[in-house]
Order: sequence, then structure tokens, then C-alpha cells
Amino acid sequence: MSAIGELAQLRLRDGKRPRKLSRRAKSEERAGYAFMTPWILGIIVITAGPMLASLYLSFTDYSFLSSPEWVGLANYQELLVDTRFHQAIKVTFEYVVISVPLQLIIALLVAMLLDGGLRGMGLYRSAYYLPSLIGGSVAIAILWRQVFGADGLFNQFLAVFGIEGPSWIAHPDTALGTLIVLNVWTFGAPMIIFLAGLRQIPTMYYEAAAVDGAGRLRRFWNITIPMLTPIIFFNLILQLIGAFQAFTQAFIISGGSGAPSDSTLFYTLYLYLEGFGNFQMGYASAMAWVLVVIIGAFTALNFAVSKYWVFYDD
Repeated sequence: MSAIGELAQLRLRDGKRPRKLSRRAKSEERAGYAFMTPWILGIIVITAGPMLASLYLSFTDYSFLSSPEWVGLANYQELLVDTRFHQAIKVTFEYVVISVPLQLIIALLVAMLLDGGLRGMGLYRSAYYLPSLIGGSVAIAILWRQVFGADGLFNQFLAVFGIEGPSWIAHPDTALGTLIVLNVWTFGAPMIIFLAGLRQIPTMYYEAAAVDGAGRLRRFWNITIPMLTPIIFFNLILQLIGAFQAFTQAFIISGGSGAPSDSTLFYTLYLYLEGFGNFQMGYASAMAWVLVVIIGAFTALNFAVSKYWVFYDD
């Protein structure tokens, strides 16, 4: 009998915890704790510790040059009247609401094309996934400035048709749009997940629907979408959280200021400017916890409404 089985029997006997474990069970228990130690230390030192510290700092007036001074809810009250904070909320919500659905739609369409059995699918899959690996890098953000700048590749393309385009990243009406396009372009990660989900749908459903005379569009809406709703939900949660935390693209393209006219002032960018630009770490910590609440609220809302549109094959 294994040590785990022996331990289980001892725990079930008379419904009481055993007073004494065998030497082998104790050895395996110590080994389990030893393997868990790096994870426990990581949670305490890297995650829980800094989170608790930032929670405390959010109630203080603190800069790197002085000790924290307790101010209670003053930082949170200041957020209510901070116009740049309101602008950051507006820009971030607009970015999330537009870019995430577009990204998921394109990811699903491309996944369906690849699921059709194209030759060289491995090459296509790798090529489409590559932007997801490098889309959040500084190099791609700099490249995006070259593409949508006044003399960028996009304007050179428009010049072929006699159209003189503006500097898309320098105009308040179009700067955010370029960042949305950049996020949509990195559809590779959800595409791979959609592709895996499509391959799990039994073909007998499509065959039965075809016998009944259902066309491609009807099969898509009545079979593919319902069967993929758990995958759609999973991708939606991941991309929402990622979009709320977008930072690098806005920092590079706007020059680290949210320019032009704060049209690219993402929430995380404003948090960075307050914390590491103005050295208002207490205020930045309050912003960070507000962001935690926002992301948590959106995630909880999605889980609450998922029972009305997510279907699981039992």
C-alpha cells in the first residue's frame, strides 16, 4: 500500500485525524512542503507582500524622498476630482470596449480559416501567432510610430492614390485608433485557443445539420458558436484583463505623456506618471487599487452573466 493510501485510510478511520503517521508518509509530506516552498515564498515576497505594502501606501502621502504620512482616504477623494484621472478612465474604457471584441472576432475568423485544412498550416499558425509574442514589446511600439507617422508607411501607401494623410499618432482623433489597431493585430494568442476549441467540436453535429439542409451560416450560429462559448468566455476574460493593463504601446507612441491632448493617456500610463514621474507613490498606489477593483468588477460581472450564454457539453 502506498503512503498516500495509508494516510487516507488513517484519516478516514473513525472520522478522526491520525495521531501518528508512518515514516514513509512523513517523508512524503515533508517532500511535498519542500516542493511548495518556492511557490509559497514567491506568493509572500513577490505578490502578497508588495500588494499589502501598496494597500498601506494608498492611505498615505508618500514619495521616495520622505517617509509615508497617513492621510486616510485623501488619495481616493482626490481621484474623484482629478480630471486627468477621469480622462485616463475614459481612454482606457474606449480602448477595451473597441479593441477586445474586434480582436476576438478576427481571431475566431482566422482560426476557422486555418481549421479548414490549409496546406502549410503550421507555417500560417506560427506567422499569425508571432505578433502576440512581440506585440507588447518596445520595438513593435517604435515600429508602429514609423508606420503611422507623418512620413510613415501608411501615408506612403495613401500617397499612391493621391491622398495626403496626417500624422495618425500625433492627431487626437486618430492616435488612440492606432493603438487599437495594434492590439487587434496581436490576435495570435486567442486564435490558437480558438483553433484548439474548433478541433474539439464533434464532426457528427455538422454532418447531421448538413443532412437536415442547414447552410454554413446556420451551422456556424447553431453549432460552432454555442460549442465555442466556453472558449470565447475564456479568451474574453484574458483579453479584458490584458487590455486594462496595456502600457508599453501608449508609453512609447505618446512619448510617455499621453500625448496628443491626453488622447492616449491609458490608466496604467497615468499611474506610472504619478508614481515615477511626480513621485506621488501614495496616490499611484490608490490608483492601482482602484484598477484592481475595476478589473475584479468586470471579471465578476462576466462570470455572473456567463450562465446565460456560456454552454458546457456535459
